[in-house]
This record gives sequence, structure tokens and C-alpha cells, in this order.
Amino acid sequence: MRFLSASVCLLTLTTAVLFAQNKKDDPAQIGSRDVGKGINIYSIEREMALGKQLAQEVQRQAKVVDDPLISEFVNRVGQNLVRNSDAKVPFTFQLIEGDSPNAFALPGGYIFVYTGLIKVADEEDELAAALAHEIAHVAARHMTKQATKSEIVNIASIPASVILGGGLAGITARQGANFGIPAAFLHFTRKDEAEADYLGLQYLYAAGYDPNGAISIFEKLESLQRKKPGAAARIFSTHPMDADRIQKTESEINRILPARDEYVINTSEYRDMRERLITRDMRKKSSSANQGREDDQDRPTIRRRDLIE
Repeated sequence: MRFLSASVCLLTLTTAVLFAQNKKDDPAQIGSRDVGKGINIYSIEREMALGKQLAQEVQRQAKVVDDPLISEFVNRVGQNLVRNSDAKVPFTFQLIEGDSPNAFALPGGYIFVYTGLIKVADEEDELAAALAHEIAHVAARHMTKQATKSEIVNIASIPASVILGGGLAGITARQGANFGIPAAFLHFTRKDEAEADYLGLQYLYAAGYDPNGAISIFEKLESLQRKKPGAAARIFSTHPMDADRIQKTESEINRILPARDEYVINTSEYRDMRERLITRDMRKKSSSANQGREDDQDRPTIRRRDLIE
């Protein structure tokens, strides 16, 4: 009898695990599955408060793009993806100056996108794929789960002030390193990156974009990494862009995403926004170069005696 009871419990547990896995594999279940479950000492409220504090630190140090048309478009694309995700928190998307094709997420739904990413992403679905990846990190609560592991392992050596954000100039890593973000909130394992790829692909699809946009942006980042090692986006730094990763994404598209007759690949709005950004940056560089020449003209000319004689 005891053996039968244990078998029933095991069968029930196995069924529950399979059901949860099936929901995770089904884009139709987005929003009704808890992808963020796991050991986490941070409540959602604490995670949001922490993210806000860290985001303010980034905003103080980064150059935020002040063009409302460009910023509004990026935010609109991001919010559309959020509505088609498993995320339980509100999101903020901000565009910051930077030539490297990067984007990074902070706990609680704060995502920063570098202008360099838009320049690399020729089509809207490519930008959306990168944003969906970052949204997935937040939805799965990777940052605070990693911070929880770090706190458990280093409980005796990490001051509480660092964990709570008081020592923001302390340990840093990934994109946030330049902005004083604690490494515990920015380090992702290969498993985390793989899950963000998987969930992000579903969010991209659910929002109406061509999921192959993820393949396209991955291939561009891989190519950039080959041509200029270290220059490619560090959004995937802990899970390097390679052929296996791209092949896995292709396989997942075929396995879990039902084919559709139409997808959004690009829009005239995106083309206009991207052209506006590129033109703006070209003007800024031209203006800076001209200013440099004018400064050179204003400098005194020094004649050497050996040249005069």
C-alpha cells in the first residue's frame, strides 16, 4: 500500500513537471505560466525598487538619447513585446549613446539599448529579437536569482550595503560595469542565456514578428565578433554567439512555433527612425570634426629656429 502511494505521488509529480514543461513550450500559454519560479530571496516589490535605483545610476552616468521620436519608437516596440511576454512587472526602455551593438536589462523591468544596436539591426524584427531576449531575462528573474545564489555563497563576505545597492561602485561586470552595477545582478549562466533565447523567441513570435529575426541578428553579431573580436555586443557575453546557438534557435522555431501566413519583418516607421538616428549621428560627428579643425586654427603657430635658418 505504501509502495502504491509512493508510486502515485511520483507519477503525479512527473505529470506536473511535464505539464509545466509543456506550458513553457507552448507560446499560447504565455502569461499563464510562472517562468520566474526558483530560489529567490527578492520579492517582486524589492526587485522593482532595486532596479529603479540601479537604473538611476545608469541614467546619471550614461548619455540618454533625447530625441523623442526615436526614444518613443524604441519604447513602443519594447512595450508590444512586454504585452506578449510572461513578465509580471512594468517595463521602461531607454536609448543611450554607444557605438557597440549592446542592450542590457536590470532587475524590475529596466532595459537600456545602445544606439549601436539599431545601426546593426537593419530590420525591425532584429531589434525586437534583441529586446525580447532582454525581456526574457527579466521575466525569468535571472538577475535576482543569480544575486540570491551569490548572496548565499558569499553571505559572510559581501556587505549588505552592496547587495542593497549602497555600494554601486563596487563589483561590476558586463555592460553595466561602466555604470557601477553590481556583478551579482548582471552575470548570467549559459543556462540563463539559453532560456532567454528560448523565451525571447516565443515573445517575438507572439508579438507578430518573424522569429527568424532572431537568427538574423545572431548571425550579424557572430559575423561582427569574427571580424572584430571583442567589438560584438556583450548582451550575450556569457553565452557566446556561435553556429550551435544559431542552429538551436532554428530548431526551436521549427519545433514549437506554428507557421503563420504573415509576419512583421520591417516597417516604414522603423526605417524612418533608423535613418533619423544614423543621420543625427553623422551630423554630430561632422560638427565635432569641424569644431576640431576650428580649434586647430585658433592655436598659435610655433616656428622652429632650425626650419627658419
